[in-house]
Amino acid sequence: MHTQRPRPRSASAGVAPTPRPGFEPVATVAIDAVTPTERGLTLTGQGADRAEYRLDVHFDLPLDPRTRTVLMELLSQSDLTISRRGGSRNS
Repeated sequence: MHTQRPRPRSASAGVAPTPRPGFEPVATVAIDAVTPTERGLTLTGQGADRAEYRLDVHFDLPLDPRTRTVLMELLSQSDLTISRRGGSRNS
């Protein structure tokens, strides 16, 4: 099972995320595909910087088929903003 996003890129792709105190955005990614793995899901997509990104999500609890399908559908239509605490990149 593999879910690909049939819709065009979200209007929010490339738009600066809402600032969060103490965190700075690293990447905003429009999810193109969600693939199941043994213990979770793999999300792939293109960032606002045009780089390809991959995010592996692992669950400690098993997912029943219906829950996995719903999660895949929801996530395949999403954009992610990855942020980190501010400071130097070498810390």
